[in-house]
Amino acid sequence: MENVSPYCVVLTTYADENVGKAMITSLLEKRLAACIQVQSIDSYYHWQGEVACDQEKLVIIKTTCDAYQAVEADILANHNYDTPQIVQLPITAGYQDYLTWIGTECAGKIS
Repeated sequence: MENVSPYCVVLTTYADENVGKAMITSLLEKRLAACIQVQSIDSYYHWQGEVACDQEKLVIIKTTCDAYQAVEADILANHNYDTPQIVQLPITAGYQDYLTWIGTECAGKIS
């Protein structure tokens, strides 16, 4: 049987600072994330039949797999994009003390 980690990273983006602040504040206040990091990026993508390029912020959310659905719903409730990027990536390994901290800080605590 495969050992599945209960921890994950969720990625999203935003261009509007007010949207980003509202989203990040909401996720942290609801304890849906242990840590959120933000990095400036240039995004190139196909949208409505054209190639677009935007300056955005990449949001890296450290959370638990159990909290993913609530994280996704919270991002959607606070986002202004028609189709925001929301993807979950599993954490397959990591420093155990850090992973335990994620579980402790998130509302869906890991036992």
